[in-house]
Amino acid sequence: MFGKRPDGRRLKNIDPIEGLAAYLMPMRCDAQVMTSLEADYGKIEKYIREQRDKGRSVSFMSVIIAAYIRALSQFPEINRFVVNKQLYARNEIAVSFMVLKQNGDKEAEVSTAKVKFDPADTVFDVSERIEKAIEESRNPPEGGNSAEKIARTLYNMPFLCNIIVWILRLLERYGILPRALIEASPFHTSLFVTNMASLGVNYVHHHIYNFGTTSVFVAMGKILRTPTQNAKGETIMKRVIPLGLVGDERICNGVTYARVYTYWKKYAENPELLETPPETVKIEVIGTPEWVANPKSKAAVNG
Repeated sequence: MFGKRPDGRRLKNIDPIEGLAAYLMPMRCDAQVMTSLEADYGKIEKYIREQRDKGRSVSFMSVIIAAYIRALSQFPEINRFVVNKQLYARNEIAVSFMVLKQNGDKEAEVSTAKVKFDPADTVFDVSERIEKAIEESRNPPEGGNSAEKIARTLYNMPFLCNIIVWILRLLERYGILPRALIEASPFHTSLFVTNMASLGVNYVHHHIYNFGTTSVFVAMGKILRTPTQNAKGETIMKRVIPLGLVGDERICNGVTYARVYTYWKKYAENPELLETPPETVKIEVIGTPEWVANPKSKAAVNG
């Protein structure tokens, strides 16, 4: 309470410029920074096809998310969030994403899923958890998943909705929002993903919500062809997966964002690097990132 939260640790030993940013930009919509990233479609498609031949199911979205988790394992600052003008280090890695549900001849419905990951997860770990979450979202228990139940309850009480939302925002502000609500909320997440390619449309720069703690939002668009040069200096057309990225400027500096996006692109275009856990992961302790041995890595096992 008052600085203590179930989903994060308040950071005090930080650069004062970073700490002041939350006072200058008190709302998340004030601090949105937008950019775009292009991942080589051919490299990812080839890898997915090779894994399919081996009997493994890997999707484009799971590669993109696995690459993000690998970047986060080296730069944990990207997993911070701001509430009530205070900066927190998130206690876990959570990724929310939209799930398209087809209901026969009826109009398609959209649901959300939130999955937790470990910084040492491989692309296979990520793929397995995402597939399980999608299956559960498309075949939810009666009444829907926890997020849908909360949304339906609020929607069915319009006369109380404003009051309830106001109370939730107040509880959020002082760090006393119940853990059960944080667990159910797709807006309390490290990364929010929407796969617009599945709808056949281009990417957008999607806003990050003021409610919740979303750090980064990524929208995957339909495959595009873009001109580039090959090794011979010839202009060729290359297929790319465009990503619209929106981040919270207050959580870390621009240099860190640039490194995260560079790592993200590198691992997305080389998924084979994600088949093994990283040798080390970086954990943020009281605002100071520290390298620790990864218990899943070969180096850690060998001591």
